[in-house]
Amino acid sequence: MVALSKTIFKAYDIRGVIDKTLDDGIAHAIGQAFGRAALAKGERTVIIGRDGRLSGPSLTAALAKGLQSAGVDVIDLGMVATPMVYYATNVLAARSGIMVTGSHNPPDYNGFKMVLASEAIHGTTITALHDDIAANDGDTAATAGTYTTYDIRAEYIGRIIDDVKIARPIKIAVDCGNGVAGAFAGDLFRGMGCDVIELFCEVDGTFPNHHPDPAHPENLQDLIKCLQQTDAEIGIAFDGDGDRLGVVTKNGQIIYPDRQMMLFAADVLSRNPGAEILYDVKCTRHLGPWIAKHGGKPLMWKTGHSLVKAKLRETGSPLGGEMSGHIFFKDRWYGFDDGLYSGARLLELLTREADPSALLNSLPMSDSTPELHLHLNEGENVAIIEHLRTHATFPGSDSVNDIDGLRVEYPDGFGLARSSNTTPVVVMRFEAETPAALARIQGDFRRVILAAKPDAALPF
Repeated sequence: MVALSKTIFKAYDIRGVIDKTLDDGIAHAIGQAFGRAALAKGERTVIIGRDGRLSGPSLTAALAKGLQSAGVDVIDLGMVATPMVYYATNVLAARSGIMVTGSHNPPDYNGFKMVLASEAIHGTTITALHDDIAANDGDTAATAGTYTTYDIRAEYIGRIIDDVKIARPIKIAVDCGNGVAGAFAGDLFRGMGCDVIELFCEVDGTFPNHHPDPAHPENLQDLIKCLQQTDAEIGIAFDGDGDRLGVVTKNGQIIYPDRQMMLFAADVLSRNPGAEILYDVKCTRHLGPWIAKHGGKPLMWKTGHSLVKAKLRETGSPLGGEMSGHIFFKDRWYGFDDGLYSGARLLELLTREADPSALLNSLPMSDSTPELHLHLNEGENVAIIEHLRTHATFPGSDSVNDIDGLRVEYPDGFGLARSSNTTPVVVMRFEAETPAALARIQGDFRRVILAAKPDAALPF
């Protein structure tokens, strides 16, 4: 038995290493605690599903037993993509769900993404589950809940095909990195009328070909090579549980999610003029003006899929997106992050063009860095950001936005430093109009970070 550790209860989900911080006993206890939380909200049924990880079946079985022992009825979807659990909480007679997934983490990880009474829980609601387990572990209801299975595959795929229509046939390459999206992506896109080349769509929890995370360029090299060697017009990729989208053009350019959001925003605003469009602090400085140009109201928000979903509900926005690849459509969809649906909506727009890659490549962009990580000891990341808030100065900057760390805007670029909500890391990203401006802005951040921590091993 693995001992209960508060460290697995993260800002947006629960995530641990199998047989070190997470096992069937912990999964059972999480099921009991979540079940009690659901009942307190008047929810008597919880939907569950799992990705393709090797630890998934046993964790899911233990989770179900825990939920049942709390007196909650369980509907098990089996092996599905994370957005299929979210979808089920919108269309079945249950508003709460748990997806057993390690997302894009290495094979020895697994975890739980949770929806409680239609809300993606985060922060103190997640840590409250730990506290409930510590106080009540082992408590069972007088009457156990029931267990049933449900196959939502055809319904989910059919709902997307009914909604999203491509303008012409198109040949695409799809790389699922042996994640669970591979079990559904080919059928979905063929059902829409696409000719599909499948790369690593066999679900394999060891991820034998490359890591299932399209946020990192090294994981898109097979897709880039496929586009070079075939007549496929566009390449799309998914992360391990199918809630994030990656895009590659014919000439090998990676279209990061903040640029994807430009196309999506223009389309959504054509039907929702004046609407607020949400995006996180890591996105390009070109996105806000693009939204305004197309008649929308740009709203920069905190990073984190649960936080964006909560803000989407609060504002009534029809679209939100994160640099990590989570895209949230409330326009024609349900407001949750869904890589498969986002891929379908992208193809709907691209098939209106004779040359999809030309459209994508023409979207505004600047010189930029990927996410850069300053690795620290526990707690140091929070302390450094707080020090920067109170002591750092940035001569020549236009403004400092502190909704999530510090995003410093300059006339010719921006720099961002924020504390990760899941690991002891300061996350940084930089963008500028010229390489010289990029170096200058990075130098500004190097100066203030080293003032806070002189021995910091900066990644730039």
